[in-house]
Amino acid sequence: MDHVENRPSLDAVEQRVVGSLLEKERTVPGSYPMTLNALRTACNQSSSRWPVVDFDEGTVSDALDRLKSTGLARMVHASHGSRVVKYRQVLDEKLGLDDEERAVLTVLLLRGPCSSGELRTRTERLHRFADRSDVDAVLARLRERPEPLVEEVPRRAGQHDERWIHRLGPVDLAPAAGTSAAPSPDPFATEALLAAGPVARDARVVAAYDGVAGAYADALLDELDAKPLDRWLLERLAALADGGPVADAGCGPGQVAFHLAAAGADVTGFDLAPGMVAEARRRFPELPFDVADLTGLPAPGGQPDGWSAIAAWYSLVHLAGSELRPAIALLAAALRPGGWLAFAVHLGPEVRHVTELFGHDVDVDFALHDQAQVLDAVATAGLVEVEWYRRGPYPGAEVETERLYVLARRGPAS
Repeated sequence: MDHVENRPSLDAVEQRVVGSLLEKERTVPGSYPMTLNALRTACNQSSSRWPVVDFDEGTVSDALDRLKSTGLARMVHASHGSRVVKYRQVLDEKLGLDDEERAVLTVLLLRGPCSSGELRTRTERLHRFADRSDVDAVLARLRERPEPLVEEVPRRAGQHDERWIHRLGPVDLAPAAGTSAAPSPDPFATEALLAAGPVARDARVVAAYDGVAGAYADALLDELDAKPLDRWLLERLAALADGGPVADAGCGPGQVAFHLAAAGADVTGFDLAPGMVAEARRRFPELPFDVADLTGLPAPGGQPDGWSAIAAWYSLVHLAGSELRPAIALLAAALRPGGWLAFAVHLGPEVRHVTELFGHDVDVDFALHDQAQVLDAVATAGLVEVEWYRRGPYPGAEVETERLYVLARRGPAS
């Protein structure tokens, strides 16, 4: 697409306003163009925004006036006699942005500095990039314009990847001290889980679950009754397996395996804790269960090409963020070509140390993971047709954390 130079310089409020218009035009086209009140709400939303702000209508209206004066926004008068005025952006037209470039700039306007991996994840609803290299190519195009629209900034301490910012006005690279801006999540917060090494961590996990296996089963065996999204996704996974072998990796006392079996799956459950496997066998004697690490699943009997589907329901909750890539890659490798992986995690990221579980003393840590890091691990594993779903907790039915569900397919053999 031909593009027009003359890069604008937007202040922080103008960046948020035009970024919100760009986003909502793609994600909620039925309510676009936007009223002043709807636009104010979009600017102030607490999710997918950095920093979080609290603009009043006057602040948004003044920014719109400035954007109109520079030809970057327009008023639209509603038809059929309505007096409501709505607003639309024309920044993409002024800069001659294609869909890929527009998606990347939208996220940079709304989310602040991002790595290319974060951009790939965060643009999912705006434009689906096949892999990280596609994002890198778009960033290169935007940087190589006569008036660059993006810039690479140095890594900060604890960051593994370079970050990118837009060049449409000043960008804060970190929250200022004493402000109400929400800090960017730290995807490395979970590395504390490996302080004593993975072997010691795994031993603590096994000891905890062996000690609480019976109480755990008593408390959670019917938990799926109150979780419609979980049931729907598990039933969908059973259907995608199409009669082939299904592994429940990290099966606990067997409630997920039982639900998969009830949905028609030929399922086998695996867990690292022998006590959990024994409990699953006692509760569901008609199903096979065995001791195994989810990162070393045995091949299904008589079918060395791999599993048709694998479920890993909250089975990654004791892994550090740096372990997600190898763990998800190994799960993907255990699938036959075209096989499906579905898993669920808690979102954070943080580590929660637990000393009591279902009335028993334990010494175990649970990881809440960074969504961008999880989805980057999925992409790195070469999984395709990725779907993800995010939900809040069901009141009174579970720990109060946000949840991420991922469904993805292994590609055909090369």
